[in-house]
Amino acid sequence: MTDSAAQDGPGSDAVALPMAVQLAWGLDEPGTRGPRKGLSLDQLLDAAIEVADAEGLAALSMSRLAKQLGFTTMSIYRYVDSKDTLVQVLSDRVIGPPPAFDEGLSWRDALKAWAAAEFAAIFAHPWWVDIPLSAPPTGPNNMAWLEAGLQALAPTGLPDPVKLQLVMNVSLYVLGRARLMRGMLSEMPQEDNSYPAILARVLDPARFPVLTKALAAQMFETDDIDWADADFSFGLDRLLDGFESYVESYGK
Repeated sequence: MTDSAAQDGPGSDAVALPMAVQLAWGLDEPGTRGPRKGLSLDQLLDAAIEVADAEGLAALSMSRLAKQLGFTTMSIYRYVDSKDTLVQVLSDRVIGPPPAFDEGLSWRDALKAWAAAEFAAIFAHPWWVDIPLSAPPTGPNNMAWLEAGLQALAPTGLPDPVKLQLVMNVSLYVLGRARLMRGMLSEMPQEDNSYPAILARVLDPARFPVLTKALAAQMFETDDIDWADADFSFGLDRLLDGFESYVESYGK
């Protein structure tokens, strides 16, 4: 494929596409230079996911990937030109396509299901949140998620640019909660009840009367509540409350 052909697309033939975009959308044929090889981009990405799942994103390198596949490091460079390109393509591959949603759902329930599904997709491979967000996503799976979010808001009758803003805000909420949880799960002590025990040692009831009262009521020790899920759902519901009010008042 020539460079000019790689630049052609439905948007504009004047924009040069980065290698990661070409690979993600199947607009380039990796591994065509040199002797014929027995790898595909899909195999390479699957192996990269296996490494990151087992050892974390920091362990993923071109040499580690080559070892996982049983190939030389130089052979990997025939498929992706750098680790940065690999990670960008991997980011879209890992998030996967969105699930199909029930067409009978209200826009609010559909958007809530969309957010919950995105959250679950991220935590299927928690290291995904360790990938730096250096640019807006452009891969086909990410675009499919965006399309599904916009479709969820179709019944609102809002202008498309407004729907896009709302979907992006929900996604930012999901990403923020995911990154927070990832950090807490990675760094907080794992001993049972360690967090409330630490707070009980340092909090002065005179200075923090409401908080110490809540701790005394064992607000973190309720067996039948998954606090991570409850916090996510509570915040999402409050965000959607605001959306609902906005939708009802729009154009009045």
